[in-house]
Amino acid sequence: VQLQASGGGSVQAGGSLRLSCAASDSIGFIFSSYVIGWFRQASGKEREIAAAISRSGGITHYANSVKGRFTVSRDNAKNAASLEMNSLKPGDTAVYFCALARSGYGLSVPVKADDYDYWGQGTLVTVSS
Repeated sequence: VQLQASGGGSVQAGGSLRLSCAASDSIGFIFSSYVIGWFRQASGKEREIAAAISRSGGITHYANSVKGRFTVSRDNAKNAASLEMNSLKPGDTAVYFCALARSGYGLSVPVKADDYDYWGQGTLVTVSS
């Protein structure tokens, strides 16, 4: 499985960016069978989850620091996901990764990086004040 994250860039505080994640379509790969997570890693810090979305899209999770500003979505027909980021702050500066997890059923989605099985290469978001 290959994931390609894109859409990063440099914006001023208060601005917006939309990140996209595209998954390769290989034999046996069923995009809708995976939870999607968006993680971020700032320089010198641990990787942390920003948002996650369940297989059907009916359940989402957001880190407290991004709630109300970020929106995660997916399009299973296109093997794609996105992370809409509004009201960006300098603290949002990080490399953002999309990831897929086989685990996570019921009313929650996995939020730990170790629970995710496939990772994209990351896209850099820089927010200046």
